[in-house]
Amino acid sequence: MDGIKRRAPLFSLSSILIDHPQIMYSCLGAIKNSGKEDKEKCIMRNGKNLLENLISSFNGKRKPILSFSAEELKIATNNYDLQRVKTQGFVYQLYNAFLHGRPVSVMKFQNNDKYDAYEWCLKNIVFASQMSHSNILMLIGCCLETQIPVLVFESVSSGILANYIHGPRPSHFEPFLLTHRLKIAMEIANALAYLHVGFPRPIVFKNIKLSSILFDEDHVAKLFDFSLAESIPDGETHIKDAIPIGIMGFVATEYVTTGDYNEKCDVFSFGVLLLVLLTGQKLYSIDEAGDRHWLLNRVKKHIECNTFDEIVDPVIREELCIQSSEKDKQVQAFVELAVKCVSESAEDRPTMIDVAKQLRQAYRFGW
Repeated sequence: MDGIKRRAPLFSLSSILIDHPQIMYSCLGAIKNSGKEDKEKCIMRNGKNLLENLISSFNGKRKPILSFSAEELKIATNNYDLQRVKTQGFVYQLYNAFLHGRPVSVMKFQNNDKYDAYEWCLKNIVFASQMSHSNILMLIGCCLETQIPVLVFESVSSGILANYIHGPRPSHFEPFLLTHRLKIAMEIANALAYLHVGFPRPIVFKNIKLSSILFDEDHVAKLFDFSLAESIPDGETHIKDAIPIGIMGFVATEYVTTGDYNEKCDVFSFGVLLLVLLTGQKLYSIDEAGDRHWLLNRVKKHIECNTFDEIVDPVIREELCIQSSEKDKQVQAFVELAVKCVSESAEDRPTMIDVAKQLRQAYRFGW
């Protein structure tokens, strides 16, 4: 925690909030009903109840997260200056901030008519506090003085993947070469594999998108935003949503049609991410008649016609002209892996462990 003032931890979260959902929703209700109370009462009630429940079940294996005041975070973000917004989701904005001499990221939630920011905030606390992986954005602390807690993460000073692909690009931007894209794919695959196999119950991310992949000052890719994440219950093979939610174009067909979601749905979304990395194109284009043409369908058509090179990102095509033999093999294998990941049949998709292994091999040794 270099640069962050040492203080007593707010609490040390672990899997208990997932294993004991009544605790999470008790806290959720307390936060929701705090609008008419002053700050001190909100802190006393929410913090006391949360701390008591966590201490009673604490297994000693999770790292503590720190407590910050609302005023500290207001100053750190220059009163939540919109010029400091790094990325945003359905119910939050992530700000570049400077807290006690250290750059950090501040995640501030806001309710809207469609989504419950309270629940999504708690999901981010529950899941992010359990993570110990170099490719998952680290949670540092939070503030309970506000109706919806405000979260503090490590800094992501080098931008988001969406900017690298679609712009506006970060300053001092270098050509986005195939090696860079392989590295990002490998790092995010490692993070997803960790979620799927690194816990007693698999965690499905459910939220793979360009704005959920951020970069630290060393350009290490970081997976971010657990708003939709779920743990698959013991004895079950999937979770079921009455109303599927996600970014169209990234979500698997079986999830849209049945509401069933498991690890292979994350694999599908990751396959789409690979195709975006390879082509540099958006999930869909709109023709003059207003019809949408999805990237996945266009990719399949080009593969059938043996013309995939026509939609490969021009930066990669230029590389192919210089290092044709080696890069051609890499691109071909990259495409083949992506196609396996987006197979219509979930059974035909590889696991994220297998995907991560193949990408590590590709990045380190070539295909």
